[in-house]
Amino acid sequence: MDSKDNVIPSTLNILNTLNHRLMNNWRPLARSTLEQLGLLAFVRQLFGRKPDGSRPSNSPAQASPVANADVQSSSPADAQYAARLAVEQNTFANNINVHDLPQIYHYWSNKYLLPAHRPFGFTCPDSFYCLYLEQQIANAGSASARFVSVGAGNCDTEVRLATMLKKRGHENFTIECLDINDDMLARGRKLADEVGVVENIVIKKTDFNQWQPKGRYDAVIANQSLHHVEQLEGLFTRIKSAIGDSGIFLTSDMIGRNGHMRWPEALEIVQEFWRELPPKYRHNQQLNRYEQEFDNWDCSDYGFEGIRAQDILPLLISNFHFSAFFAFANVIDPFIDRSFGHNFDVNNEGDRGFIDRVALRDEAELRAGLVKPTHILAAMCATPVTLEKFIAPFTPEFSVRPVDT
Repeated sequence: MDSKDNVIPSTLNILNTLNHRLMNNWRPLARSTLEQLGLLAFVRQLFGRKPDGSRPSNSPAQASPVANADVQSSSPADAQYAARLAVEQNTFANNINVHDLPQIYHYWSNKYLLPAHRPFGFTCPDSFYCLYLEQQIANAGSASARFVSVGAGNCDTEVRLATMLKKRGHENFTIECLDINDDMLARGRKLADEVGVVENIVIKKTDFNQWQPKGRYDAVIANQSLHHVEQLEGLFTRIKSAIGDSGIFLTSDMIGRNGHMRWPEALEIVQEFWRELPPKYRHNQQLNRYEQEFDNWDCSDYGFEGIRAQDILPLLISNFHFSAFFAFANVIDPFIDRSFGHNFDVNNEGDRGFIDRVALRDEAELRAGLVKPTHILAAMCATPVTLEKFIAPFTPEFSVRPVDT
């Protein structure tokens, strides 16, 4: 056996231990520890990286057939997948508030997103989903509507949707919640019981890279989960089969560069605004570090975060037909996300003014096609339909950022 095979188990143990202790702040220390042990170059190779940490150009993350992180294999692809899955599970095991965002994000979304989306009948992803789930319940008639959510995590979105639907008089439906993480699913089961929708929520532990749908579903939901999927092609094939001719596929997700990096044209504008910020605004709250310049780091290094984000939209276009499509945001992202958004005071006029300037510049660049959107809300079918709901010029095709430029 090659000597490198012997180091795979110890490398995985190091990653697991660091992740258990440090949660979202583990990655920089993990890199430092692996470097001290002389393992960093090997681990990068294991995860499909060049020795300097970069991914080979124009090559998506390597897909793997492995379904279970506990299965040991001498295959580097199997070990890579097992390592990523272990990191993913450990990262979210104690992450209770997965979707919590800074107040400055809500200031931005209420001022710029809500007015744009309200004329189409929704004000947020939850109400977007509910709009289509209600239609599918009506279409199901006397039969119980079957919904499934891939990558449900803590099931908080699904529990809210079930609550909304019941408040609107709907009882005859179930939402299957699929996730690989036992801890998160346990929280989801408890939450569903607490709010009185446990009969509408079906908890299933499943690796959605390997999920095989049983029968047809009236709707498949992927809420902020597609950017964690390595085997997108297989998942989309199964979703198409699951919704058939009458079902619908709903998603809210991130479609920017892999690892949630900025493409060069967007990074240049981010750095332009970054240079205006006083030091206290440059502190990365998630990684607990100061960034003199915005660090355009790849957060798919060792886990599944943003693993194939840039492939999502092109693959959706080739596999589905859109009835609704809303794409938005790019340059604004770093200033309102969890890492730096908490540095801004929503009650401070200067902070709000800065966010307004970035938002307006972002919108202008997006409309001109000079930068491309990094977020989408979409409703899709497996059979041809007309794109009726979108904001020009942001069609699916317009919103794709070519990877070879």
